[in-house]
Amino acid sequence: MNNFGFWKSIKHPIKALAPMAGVTDTVFRRLIVKYSKQIDVVFTEFVSSNGLFLGDRDTLMETLDFSESERPIVAQFFSANPERIEKSARLAQELGFDGVDLNLGCPDRTVCKQGAGSEIIKNPKLAQELILAMKEGAGSLPVSVKTRVGYSKDSEIDNWISTLLEVSPSVLTLHARTRADMYKAPARWSLIKRAVEIRDDMKSSTLIIGNGDISSLGDLNIKISESGADGGMVGRATIGNPWFFNSEKHIQSISKEDRLKILIEYVKLFESVYGDKKNFSLTKKHYKGFVTGWEGSKDLRVKLMKADSATEVENIVEKHLK
Repeated sequence: MNNFGFWKSIKHPIKALAPMAGVTDTVFRRLIVKYSKQIDVVFTEFVSSNGLFLGDRDTLMETLDFSESERPIVAQFFSANPERIEKSARLAQELGFDGVDLNLGCPDRTVCKQGAGSEIIKNPKLAQELILAMKEGAGSLPVSVKTRVGYSKDSEIDNWISTLLEVSPSVLTLHARTRADMYKAPARWSLIKRAVEIRDDMKSSTLIIGNGDISSLGDLNIKISESGADGGMVGRATIGNPWFFNSEKHIQSISKEDRLKILIEYVKLFESVYGDKKNFSLTKKHYKGFVTGWEGSKDLRVKLMKADSATEVENIVEKHLK
């Protein structure tokens, strides 16, 4: 039976920020919810349940930091071990998250070597066990799943989606590529439409959110409408664009000065939140997103990549704007 929790109060179409390793930390999420008026829900970076209970718990607990401004917020975990997934869900409940999510879609080799992520697509029985274990640990929290359409063939979608829907996750987020596609092939939203058809044929109440190659808020709305999905999840297109989920703003209309102003806000907030806990160099994967599209932007990025603090970033930007 589905437990929708906060999901039932979100007006459709649902607009979600995708979990991205090394990107969607609490600092980035705070910017998104501050500058995007139409964002409905955010997800943490994915967290290793094995690491939480067998490894470097303190570092991973930092990944689960969040602020009240980010609600509703969902904690995402990955593992091939049902017991650890259950314990992770229980921890998320204790930490005050609004929901928990099971990652069954990550194609990263390190994750797949653990038998987790998209590797579980080859083991449908284990997938069901993991979802049920997460439900057991989640208590009153809704359980969602993020996965891909199949492992190597589009034709796998019928059996795979049916298997997941049998154990009634509250939400199923579907990345419109197979594991074999990685991120190289175009996302095929026709498969999201197929997943919706499967859901409807099964008379399931699980919500379906599509993911993959969404370029703008307008594009998101078109893809949702054409596929019949309940919402869309956006990842890479939000990097350097905290205004993505704001219908009144478009990245092309944001001035160079405003983009650089938010970059400075980002690096200052990063230092304020993490201090010495995280290396400042982690901010650099955001620079290309913020610093692009005008003459001299490449030279500015080269200079920024050498910065070791928010103060240095601010000084470099100020010189550029003179």
